[in-house]
Amino acid sequence: MKASVIIPNLNGAGWLRDSIESIWAQTEQDFELIIIDNGSTDESLEIARSYRGRPNYTLIENDTNTGFSHAVNQGIAIAKGEYAVLFNNDAFAEPDWLAELIKTADSDPKIFAVSSLMLRYYEPELADDAGDYVTILGFACKRGDGLKASRYTKPCRIFSACGGAALYRKSILDKIGVFDELFFAYYEDVDLSWRANNFGYKNVYCPTARCRHICGATTGAVRYNPFKSIQSGRNSILLPYKNQPIGMLVVNFIPMAFGYLLKVVMFRHRGFGSDYAKGYAEAKIALPKIDKPKFYWRNLPNYLWVECSLIAGLFRYIVYRVQRALQIT
Repeated sequence: MKASVIIPNLNGAGWLRDSIESIWAQTEQDFELIIIDNGSTDESLEIARSYRGRPNYTLIENDTNTGFSHAVNQGIAIAKGEYAVLFNNDAFAEPDWLAELIKTADSDPKIFAVSSLMLRYYEPELADDAGDYVTILGFACKRGDGLKASRYTKPCRIFSACGGAALYRKSILDKIGVFDELFFAYYEDVDLSWRANNFGYKNVYCPTARCRHICGATTGAVRYNPFKSIQSGRNSILLPYKNQPIGMLVVNFIPMAFGYLLKVVMFRHRGFGSDYAKGYAEAKIALPKIDKPKFYWRNLPNYLWVECSLIAGLFRYIVYRVQRALQIT
């Protein structure tokens, strides 16, 4: 089997059926569909159950919300496909979406992840995500968010694939590990892609794999809310600590400290300062539990590539903030 499409669901009654139907309508049909329900209390669980009996369909029902990372790991654990393909329950794929992802991945065995062009559902002329990047300040950012999708027509290497609509090579997952469940939700996809970068694998962007995305439908966080603020506060600490060797952490300490200070000011300004602080407190508890990958000298060129990407990410972020301030799309 070529692919296993995995959709985590939590109270997605308003959009889950359309999301599933967009997968069944793919031109590429060599796949299985796995739904993981994370304790839904609305009609979406019955929607997921209604597909039982269809070939190559599996439904896993959790009693409680175990988090995005745990849910997709459950799907990956039983996946039979060569590729594990994650898809949000509030995303809707164009018919050749899966075929384009697979074609890109098949072109190079060193490709670990392939990221889609995610379009804003209500403004499809604008990108929601064209791959993710990280700055030396410690910010993880969506590439192209709110800018014209026509800017992002060329395939390229990216720092991270967005787990909302991305393909992962399962043989490499077997080598480097799956999603870190300490992250619960947010940044878990960046953590996984960063790990792949450190081992010399590539994450790429495929502009012809297109889907529309409501964005924040499950968590209620189009921009920020208390839950997302706590998750961001915690995971923004865990992400660089886990993936940067000690030497990189020392070199990048000052810009990261400045970045965290900026984040504190930003979240206080938006009214979520106490929630962000809770995230910091949770990070202190979680740090000793982090399974920090071992440093290998043979990976030094990969660490240097990551460091250059973090520096380039800062300039990308500055340009993006200027564009948004000037209302340039």
